[in-house]
Order: sequence, then structure tokens, then C-alpha cells
Amino acid sequence: MTEKERIELAELLFPNIDKTREYYEEMYPERNLPEGAMVTRYGPSPTGSVHLGNLFSAFCDMVYARQSNGVFFLRIEDTDQKRAVEGGIENITGVLKGFDITPTEGYGFDGSYGPYKQSERTEIYQTYVKDLIIKGLAYPCFMTEEEIAQIREEQEINKVQIGIYGMYAVDRDLSLEEIKEKLANNEEYVIRLKSPGDPNKQIEIVDLIKGKMKLPERNLDDILLKKDGTPTYHFAHVIDDHLMHTTHVIRGDEWVSSLPLHIQLFELLGFTPPKYAHIAPITIKDSETGTIRKLSKRKDPWAGAKFYEESGIPIEALHLYLATITNTNFEEWYLNNQDKTIKDFEFSFDKQAIGGTSFDEAKLNNLCKTYFSRKSGEEVYNETLVYTEKFDKEYNKLLKENKEDMIQFLSIEKDGPRPRKDIAKYSDVKEEFSYAIDSMFEDEFYSKYDGDKTYDIELIKEYVEGLDLDTTNEEWFNATKEFASSHGYAASPKDYKKNPDDYKGHVGDICEAIRVMITGRTKSPDLFSIMKILGKDRINNRIELYRKYSNK
Repeated sequence: MTEKERIELAELLFPNIDKTREYYEEMYPERNLPEGAMVTRYGPSPTGSVHLGNLFSAFCDMVYARQSNGVFFLRIEDTDQKRAVEGGIENITGVLKGFDITPTEGYGFDGSYGPYKQSERTEIYQTYVKDLIIKGLAYPCFMTEEEIAQIREEQEINKVQIGIYGMYAVDRDLSLEEIKEKLANNEEYVIRLKSPGDPNKQIEIVDLIKGKMKLPERNLDDILLKKDGTPTYHFAHVIDDHLMHTTHVIRGDEWVSSLPLHIQLFELLGFTPPKYAHIAPITIKDSETGTIRKLSKRKDPWAGAKFYEESGIPIEALHLYLATITNTNFEEWYLNNQDKTIKDFEFSFDKQAIGGTSFDEAKLNNLCKTYFSRKSGEEVYNETLVYTEKFDKEYNKLLKENKEDMIQFLSIEKDGPRPRKDIAKYSDVKEEFSYAIDSMFEDEFYSKYDGDKTYDIELIKEYVEGLDLDTTNEEWFNATKEFASSHGYAASPKDYKKNPDDYKGHVGDICEAIRVMITGRTKSPDLFSIMKILGKDRINNRIELYRKYSNK
């Protein structure tokens, strides 16, 4: 087909496209950014709920753009309308905002390179396809689904490459007159790429995470525009990444196999490809089969984004966990830099895992506890208040009614070199500090106590009668040891161990009895601090409650 005929064909296929690719090049100029700034994009499809893998990908986009003073934008890739779910886009933007993975620009976040929704950019894609037809790099294909299925069956029998290419691309060299005749007959068609690829040749790509990769050239005549005139994902994202000036494409390594097509499209369109970084998937060892697999929203509750919000895992703590997946050296850096935040860490692609990254619930739990240990009691109280406002209104009311006490309880053992680590999520506050609120303590009625010891109530009553709460922790413990000694108990566990027959027990037994009576459990934060907050009257009330418990 001559150039004149190709121009006629392009006008015949796209009579309403009156703009040129130059028009859009001017419409979306180069970004005015400092040297080295990365432009990254998160391009989800609104086809389901957001999962941990999606958050991980978006997190990587955010941190690399942020540390380079670049741009992180959100693009909704909704070219597959058949799979789109109702509310899918709102779910995506809501989760990103809720988890503080906030794009610099994009759908729902403003910006000058929109629309950021691919279904609203069809005219742009058609303009570039029209240009490819004029250049002889694309063509209309009228093959039916039945014909394609028949070709596939033949290819499978002959054990050759599956797809439309070479001799199987029967419409590749149709004349203009043949195309006009088919159009006159209202035959449906797609627009295919006229691939110049040779599968016997290889392309070499340097991936920022995986390093050098050699892949066979793409030789399939892939679809660019579907029958309804909308683009395929592969074509749309190449146009958008060019016009939006994406510098780094950070995505899951399931896209590696598509690289030859994407690189080919960039080259045929005359675009400079972005740099690619293919991140390893988050995997888990299946408890049933023992095999390593990707996280499943169906099998793994922690795979879904909602799990973290509903469980009360702090957003910042989840960011810490995602950072440990992003760079293998992050966790050690974080634990050794108590005064630093994620924003102080320099992320690097060469510190990113190449293989699968196993989901580590224990590591997430430990990072959460570290997060809480570095927060003041008042900060923990305020953040828990926000969480319970949404997920536990009854407890939220109790927190508000007992604000002063709760902040004091949550502040115990916060200032020392080894701050307390008993909270991993906001929902733990209710569990770990249920004894802090009198009404909750009374309702539990020692249900948290799992021991079978009985304690001398009258001894503890006598102890409390002489208790001085207006003193230091050291002075209090010395006085407790004196009390123990005067009542037949060893002043230390060591003394008791040496001569157990000489004593009723040791000072630790007395402390344990007090702890059980006033908290309902054998383990708790610093006992003296708890007693100071409660005061003598409330301590005595709880001793009497224990008396009821022991007599039931």
C-alpha cells in the first residue's frame, strides 16, 4: 500500500480524529523537575479490592519519587470495562488516602497531565494509531473469533508459536480496495500492530532490580485498538507513560514477559522508554501444601488492605513493614535509628529483593510493637481514640470518660532505655489495659487470670494499709522487701532459693499477689506505677473483688 493509500485509509478509519500527535506533544510538555527527579506512576485497574501487593507497589512508587523530589501520580487503567467493578475506582483512591500513600497528582488528586483515567483518553490513543497506520505500522484486522480459534487449534497441533503473526496474519497485507469492501459490508475489525520483530533475535534490557535480561523480540501482531475503538492496556500505557513523562516504571515481575512488546511499542512510536524496575511478589508458605505461593485475598486475611485498618495496625507501622520489603537493609537501619523516620532513609533499587519476598507476620508484629514503643502515652491514647471511633464505639466512650487515667497507664515504662512493647495494634489497647478502667475490670472479674494459686488476702490488706504511694519506685520496693522479711518471706528470690524451708515464699510472691488482685493477671507493666494511678481506695476495692472471686 502506498503512502497516499495509507493516508486515505487512516482518514477512512478515523474521520473524527482531526488532531495530530504533535498537538499532544505540545499539550503535555516536559516536566520542570530537578535533575535526577523520578516520575513514577501507580496504574491500578478498578477490577477488585486493593490488596497488600497493590499497596507495596504504590508504596515503592511513592518513596522513590519523594526522595528524588519527583512526582508520583495515580492513573486509573480502566481499558477493560468488562472486568471493572462498581465502586472500584473510589475504593482505590480511598485506600491510598486511608493508608497515607498519597500521589503528588493524578485521578482524584489534580494535576496538569490528565485526564488520569484511560477511558477518558480514547481520542489520544486513536490519534497515535492513526499515525501508525499512515506509517504502515498498523492495520485493520477483520478476523472473526471463530477464525482466530481455528488458527490457534492448528498452531497447537503443529506445536508452533500461538498468536497472529506471519502467515497467520491474514489481513496484514489487504489492499485498500479489499479493506473498503469489508468496511462496506460492516465487518467488525480491530487495529493490530504490524510487528517487525524476529523471535530468533533478542533484546537486552537492564532492569533496575533484576539487572541485565535478554528476551526474544516480539513478533506478534498485537491488538492496539479493540472493536469498540478503545485501546488495549499495552498500547494505552505506552502512550500515557510517554505523554505523562514517566521516568521509572515500578511494577510486579509478572510484567517481565510483556517487556518485549512494550519496548517495541516505544521504539515504533519514536518514544524513549522509561527505566523499568520489576519488584518481586509477596509470597507465603502455604500451610496446607507447604509450597510457596503468592498472597491470596481468599486464603490469607492479611492480604486485603481492609484487614490492616480493621485490626488497628497503624498506617505508619505498615509503612515500616513495606519499607523492609522494599529494601533489605531498612529494618536494621530503623531499629538502630530511634530518632529517624522512613523519610530519612535512602531507598535503593540495588537493595531490593530479586526473588519472592515472604510475608512475615512476626516481623510485622515486631515492627508494630517498636512503633508503639516510640510513641508517648498521650499519642497512643489519641490514635486509639480515632480507631475506636470507627470500630469500637463502646470502648471509645469509656476511653473518653477515663482519659486522664488511660494516658497515665499508657505512659508507664515509656521513658527508659527499653520502652514497653506490649501493643502491636490499636485493638490491643483494650485487651492489654482492660484493668485500667474500673467498670471493665469488674466485668471481667478476673477472667484474664489463668493461674491456680490462692493468695493471702489479709496479708495484702495489711500491706496496702502501710503502703506509701508518695515515694520513688526504689524506695517503694525497699519498703516492700522489709514488709516481706517481717512476715516470714525472703527479701529476694535468691535468698529463698538457697533456703526454701526457712521462708513462706519471697518478695516476688507478694508482688505477684498484689498484681493479680489489682490487674487480674500475673504479668503487667510496672506494678508500683499501676498502684500510684489507682490509689489506695481503688486498690482496696479490687482486693475485695478478688475476695469475692476466691470465694465463689
